[in-house]
This record gives sequence, C-alpha cells and structure tokens, in this order.
Amino acid sequence: MKTEQLVYTGSNGWHLKNDRNDCRNAGLVFLFGDRELLSEKAIVDNIRIRYPEAELVGCSTSGEICQEEVRNSSIVCTAVRFEKTMIRVVREDIHHTSESFEIGQKLADQLDTEGLVHIVVLSEGLNINGSELTKGLSSKLGARIPVTGGLAGDAADFNETVLVHNQIVSKNMVVAIGFYGNNIRVGYGSMGGWDSFGVDRLVTRSSANVLYELDGQPALELYKKYLGHHAAELPASALLFPLSLRFKDSDVILVRTILSVSETDGSMTFAGDIPEGEYVRLMKAGFEKLVEGASGAAELSGSSLGLSDPDLAILISCVGRKLVLKQRVEEEVEAVREVLGSHPTITGFYSYGEICPGSPFGHRCELHNQTMTITLFKEL
Repeated sequence: MKTEQLVYTGSNGWHLKNDRNDCRNAGLVFLFGDRELLSEKAIVDNIRIRYPEAELVGCSTSGEICQEEVRNSSIVCTAVRFEKTMIRVVREDIHHTSESFEIGQKLADQLDTEGLVHIVVLSEGLNINGSELTKGLSSKLGARIPVTGGLAGDAADFNETVLVHNQIVSKNMVVAIGFYGNNIRVGYGSMGGWDSFGVDRLVTRSSANVLYELDGQPALELYKKYLGHHAAELPASALLFPLSLRFKDSDVILVRTILSVSETDGSMTFAGDIPEGEYVRLMKAGFEKLVEGASGAAELSGSSLGLSDPDLAILISCVGRKLVLKQRVEEEVEAVREVLGSHPTITGFYSYGEICPGSPFGHRCELHNQTMTITLFKEL
C-alpha cells in the first residue's frame, strides 16, 4: 500500500503534504473537508484529473485531520494505491430519517460478496438516524464483517452536511467502501474519556432518537437543571454534556450527542436512538481524560490489527471533543501518533457520530458519539 497527501486552502490552493510515493494511479482517494470548499466543482475536478483511476470518497467535516495537524476550512486529500486489495464503492440517497435502517440493508446487500473483509461507511450527518443505519447493516452482515466510519460534520453549525462520491457532491447521501482480498488487514478501536456524574435516569418516554421523559419528567427540563448556567447556551452547550446510555441486558455503554432541543414539547433529539426502559446518565469531560481516551483507542485498534506498523490510519473524532479541547485539540491526535509510531499515514475528520464495533474483537457495528474512533489498514 502506498499513500500520498495533499491539502487545499482558499489562500494557497493545493499543495503536496508529502512526497513519499507517486500515487497517480491510486485506486481510492479520501476527501475530508470544509463543506463550502467541497461544493466547489473545480476543486474536486482537479483531484479527478490528478487521480483519474481512483474512487473519490469523502465528506464535509467539523475539522480535518492530516498527520498530527487538526485543520479548519481546508480539504485533506489522501490517495491510496493498493497492491493486492480490491475495493468497491456504493452509495444510497436518503430522503428521510425513517429510511436509515433500509439504507443500511441496501449498502450491505451490495457489498456482501465473496472476499469482503471490511466496510467503511461515510454518511450524511443530520438527516440520518445513525443507530438505525448501523442496525440495518448488522441485520445483513451479522457479526461476520466489521464496519467502521462516521457521520459527516458541518463545523459546529449543524446546518447541512455533504458527501462526495467521485464528482458527485450531495447532501442526503450515504457512501460505503468494501475492501476485498486475503492481503488486507484491518484493526479498529473506539474510546471516549468522558466521566459520568449524577444518578442513573430511566428513559420513560422516547421515540427512536427523540427523548421526551426521564423518570417520568420532561427530559429537557431535567437536563437544564443539571446544566445550570450552561442551559442558556443550548443547543450548542449540549455538545459539552452528552449522555451515556447503558443497556440493562449487556455490558455495552454508548455515548449519545444531542443534536437539537424543543422548547415546545420539552424533547431532545440525539444522533442515535435512546430506547425506552434503558438508563442514561449525564457526562462531562476534562482535557486529560479525552487525550487518554484517544490513546486508548489507538491501543485497541493496534491490538485488533495484530501487526506492527499499519500503513494507513483513519481517525474519526467527535466535534464535541474538539469543542472541549479547543486549542489543545491536536494533543489527542499526537497521542494517537505516539502509540502508532511514525510509519502510518494519518487522515480523518471531526464528525457528528462515529461507527465502530463495540469491542475491538467484535464485529457488530454500533453508533458512537463523543469518541475517538480509529481504523487501521495494513496490506501484506
């Protein structure tokens, strides 16, 4: 596997980030960038000219990751030339969140053919129920094929996200990449670093990803009591205080990010499902814990890969972590580099949700929020 990276900014145009490899005949190119820049046709056309044989896949972000840098208002282009690995890219349009489960099924059906090893999914970030998307994928794949990926971002604005497939740049799209063959190895891991506080609250009324009541009380009213003066800054401040979701019939604990709140009915809309009968607890984070979480995700992904020196690392971290870390945000990427070593090319983005199996040795994918999720690739 060979890689090279370019970065685009409005002031400097495209410039080569490294000159380690000639990847003009790359088969896959990742484009992670600012929504408005990705929507400029000429910019994507330039990448098509440089890599005429490649599948172009990417999304808008809440920040771009290039090696140890976290960038804003740029596009990070990572070209990958495989020696022995086949890929296939499929996409589906989504018109309503109620289609999320079906979209997951359709993507799995199209990719689940002989030799499939791994799937990476990049999805619309707002008009989607990420939990239902992952359930749809798992309903077809079971625990046979691991799936990782994430939901597109739009800085901290939550207005619109876009997906890229070849020269199509569109909102309301989900793109999936299938990796095939005996020579590709993939590792993955996801970890948060958030601390829970307060008491467990029973979800007494919800519908999919909309939460109405906790312990029989309006959810938003109870949440505001916990937030104190931060309540005046809703919904933006909700990114700093997610909820942990604990399933009573398993050891899995997921973090859920709040996308919006309704003063009319006192409800809260999350990036993933909040099932009735389960328990949630408020969470908060400190700098050190988040950086430790990123380091832990790197260790998990490395252990599941089982090999030294991965060739490529895709980091998908949550916009909420970026807002907490602020000027220190690069510390979590540096922590990942420290664990992975100097060899792998690092790319990725800050997201509205992360997709990864709940355990590094399990394959059934889950939607996560507020985590650092890492996918490692090594070609033998």
